[in-house]
Amino acid sequence: MPTAFCPCNDAPVRIALHQPEIAGNVGTILRMAACFGVAVDLIEPMGFAFSDRALARAGMDYARAAEVRRHIDWPAFEASARGRLVLLTTRGGVRLDAAAFREDDILLFGSEGSGVPAAVHDRADLRVRIPLAAGMRSLNLAVACGIALGEALRQTGGWPADDDTVST
Repeated sequence: MPTAFCPCNDAPVRIALHQPEIAGNVGTILRMAACFGVAVDLIEPMGFAFSDRALARAGMDYARAAEVRRHIDWPAFEASARGRLVLLTTRGGVRLDAAAFREDDILLFGSEGSGVPAAVHDRADLRVRIPLAAGMRSLNLAVACGIALGEALRQTGGWPADDDTVST
């Protein structure tokens, strides 16, 4: 995918998706990543072809601007990962609002149906959960990613500069 318009090299954090299953979620995350200048690692296998129309529809033309690195499997990703692995999981020991994010964090999200395997869970340097109302189990992957990314960018000063073409 082209990355000419993505200032991802300056972003303080990255997103990593471990074996995502739903193309529309990945498309939404790629669109968000392009808009915020954040790179995305896709750890295969995925539950859809990268050319899936649902990915393109959700990502619109923004997805082409996202910096994407595809990894054939977890070991390939792990060998190339630089930074602290922060796993977002319903079994996280640290609440999102108590987590201390830092530059070079990799925000790792598991698949929609099963999360991550125990070995990946154990490998994470920090395990964070998004607090939910009583009786609620989980959020949509793209929604959870947006919430966690927003907090990580806020803490690290990583929000993009304002677009001065917007008028009020």
